[in-house]
Amino acid sequence: MESRAKLFGHAIHPILIVFPLGLLATAVVFDIVALVRGNGVWSDRAYAMIAAGIIGGVVAAIFGFIDWMAIPKGTRAKSIGLWHAVVNDIALVLFAASWWLRRTHTPDPGTLALVCSFAGAAAALLGGWFGGELVERLGMAVDDGAHLDAPSSLSGRPASDNASRK
Repeated sequence: MESRAKLFGHAIHPILIVFPLGLLATAVVFDIVALVRGNGVWSDRAYAMIAAGIIGGVVAAIFGFIDWMAIPKGTRAKSIGLWHAVVNDIALVLFAASWWLRRTHTPDPGTLALVCSFAGAAAALLGGWFGGELVERLGMAVDDGAHLDAPSSLSGRPASDNASRK
């Protein structure tokens, strides 16, 4: 099923999710480095990564919602898409809680802030799995007629166009 929200022929949601996932994963890595090294500078950096990741996650979620609304009711894809959204929203809430708890003392975020961050990362992994299920098993955001020799999305031709096939 093709995505409803596209940019230059590609679904916008999968393009955008790399930013929040990368930023939030980097925040977790920075928190681990801060714990191992005992250096609060890494926690300061994690705080900034979390803020940017939350903003990116909200923007990506908007385009995910647009695509989800177009999935036919009663399908497995509609159900998996809902799980994907809910679990990733939980991840964003956990990271937002971690960010809020850090706001006054970023060099030493405290145990609860770290627990929220690590739990958010675990939720994001599960949400990512649901996203993979949508794309790889259910064909969400895949052009109808896609094949190994499909023309470029910039060509203006449909993926099912056989003119470029050998």
